[in-house]
Amino acid sequence: MKLNSLTAISPIDGRYRKQVEPLAPYFSEFGLIRYRIKVEVEYFIALCELPLPQLKGFDKLLYDPLRGLYQNFNETDALRIKAIEAITNHDVKAVEYFIKEKLEDQQLGAFLEFIHFGLTSQDINNTCIPLLLKEALHEQIVPMYGRVTDHLKLLADQWKHIPMLARTHGQPASPTRLGKELAVYVERIEKQLDMLQQVPFAAKFGGATGNFNAHRVAYPTTDWVDFGNYFVNHVLGLSRSQFTTQIEHYDMMAATMDTLKRLNTILIDFDRDLWTYISMEYFKQKIKAGEVGSSAMPHKVNPIDFENSEGNLGMANAIFEHLSAKLPISRLQRDLTDSTVLRNLGVPLAHTMVGLRALLRGLEKLELNEAALHADLANNWAVVAEAIQTVLRREAYPQPYEALKALTRKNQKITEATIADFIEGLAVNETIKTELRTITPFNYVGV
Repeated sequence: MKLNSLTAISPIDGRYRKQVEPLAPYFSEFGLIRYRIKVEVEYFIALCELPLPQLKGFDKLLYDPLRGLYQNFNETDALRIKAIEAITNHDVKAVEYFIKEKLEDQQLGAFLEFIHFGLTSQDINNTCIPLLLKEALHEQIVPMYGRVTDHLKLLADQWKHIPMLARTHGQPASPTRLGKELAVYVERIEKQLDMLQQVPFAAKFGGATGNFNAHRVAYPTTDWVDFGNYFVNHVLGLSRSQFTTQIEHYDMMAATMDTLKRLNTILIDFDRDLWTYISMEYFKQKIKAGEVGSSAMPHKVNPIDFENSEGNLGMANAIFEHLSAKLPISRLQRDLTDSTVLRNLGVPLAHTMVGLRALLRGLEKLELNEAALHADLANNWAVVAEAIQTVLRREAYPQPYEALKALTRKNQKITEATIADFIEGLAVNETIKTELRTITPFNYVGV
């Protein structure tokens, strides 16, 4: 079968392909190759700028055409690199040979051996992968979290005065406001996004085992650590790890994965709350023409967007969990397990994007059913017992908690009339009774 969105094994490249296509320039094989070329080219230019003695004759006017190798990279170029790889059986070496071919075309053969000079493949992988991750997060993923947060802020403000029965342990509890309950999630998401911004995109760059062995033996008077720091930190905009083996130790990447996992966990929590509110009829869902809720029950409008979001965010988190647990572990100075795992880096981010898009669709369909919230409050007058016993404590009334406990646990329905009769029977002055009479499930909502 030919590979297309119908025959793809993974739903990321199948059912959800259109939704996650913005991530393809970063995490596809095409994207990975393009970023490898970028690092190789920028490294060569940095050597020219150092300059190494043998590169003083390189014409700076060729910098832009060199950068064009990754800026104008296309599928024909990618296929050529894959053809070279079929011979070399090494993906990074294929990129090196491709760049050398291009330099040869421009009669620059004297400079060929300074492409990939002194490097091991992980100097390229461990810089291009954090670079593509950084750009994908900043350009695609973080803005999606921002869209969710902005939408929640709008709804929190719109519904900030809507009283709602709270439920703790699933049982009726002191009333709250709908807007405030949404603001809880806004604050949680924003704090994690702030933490995400604090995690550096660490990169390894230091030769075969991290010590610039080859660089130093060729040019012993050059400060290669200083060069490496400049190249990684300033040219690429990453953060060079100072002491590494053959590979980056991935501690910072694991921290990024863990923060993304927490963000998704918060949104899974939110998906489940919204799902429950819909089941309680606090919200109705806008009906889309032609949509079918159930193949058997015509009346149903299922909360599928929140279910889709929960499922995809859960898939993302399972992979984030493996990435953050596996990547920092490597036998001695290096084994290959990080390489095969990193090829899946885009998968949890794609599931995250699908989950965020589904959540946004669900939010846009919500219609507040204020009557249901009102009815729930009206049916649960027992929740003002806390308010009454607290005022009575203030007035030094004897054992107020116990008095309200006795009232509310009589296996009888506590109604507005029940509360009114209780207040009338209290041995307090009329001013206090008047104060207590004003307390209802609809206004006992705190600050």
